[in-house]
Amino acid sequence: MRLLGKVAVITGSSSGIGEAIARRFAQEGARVVVNSYLPEPTEQVAKDLDRQGYEAMAVIADVTRKADAERLVAASLERWGALDILVNNAGVASIISTEECSEEEWRRVLDINLTGVFLCSQAAAQIMLPRGQGSIVNTASVFGPLGVPRRAAYCASKAGVIGLTKALAVEWAGRGVRVNAINPGYVRTTIDTGTVDIRDYSDADVQRRTPLGRYGRVDELAAAALFLASGESSYLTGAVLNVDGGWSAYGGW
Repeated sequence: MRLLGKVAVITGSSSGIGEAIARRFAQEGARVVVNSYLPEPTEQVAKDLDRQGYEAMAVIADVTRKADAERLVAASLERWGALDILVNNAGVASIISTEECSEEEWRRVLDINLTGVFLCSQAAAQIMLPRGQGSIVNTASVFGPLGVPRRAAYCASKAGVIGLTKALAVEWAGRGVRVNAINPGYVRTTIDTGTVDIRDYSDADVQRRTPLGRYGRVDELAAAALFLASGESSYLTGAVLNVDGGWSAYGGW
């Protein structure tokens, strides 16, 4: 029960890594705000947690909109009177040659993957900073520090998340708010399976390229998020944790 009594908002938690984080946090004692812009799956996850005896609520919000980000964090205050943890997990993939990437696609990826992190962190800070405590965990990517063909928007957005994480961490450290990030490697989620028609890699490619020889599991990412959100990482801020099966460390063929 490492999060007993804590209130956590997890964006993009209607499926995949975000859903796994919401469920793990609830199991560890947190009261959880489940979020995405899709009503049905978001409400389903919250109802499922309620049925299991956990405290959870669904908030439908688009993290790219300032008013929605503010409403999302305000919901935790209205329901439970606190906000202790924010996990900025909402994100989208994009695989397209740079010369064919439209301005609309570029802005879509940057708005969701990066601007959403900024807006939600800014809104959460209005609650956390006056209280002198809080933990923010951002989902970046192993592609954030790397250059990968056909992923200009995605790489740029995730590099931005890493830079934003470090900037917020050093700015808010003296005021009690820690900010860290996770760099997931390839994890089997709807984002991965949803790009089958356009992706330029196979399952065999991922298994060969990853030293541990497999995709990551969502529960493994949830465990990393739990560590960064909890007091067990009390001396960590501005850290970027690679949870990638050795992907980032591997320099071979």
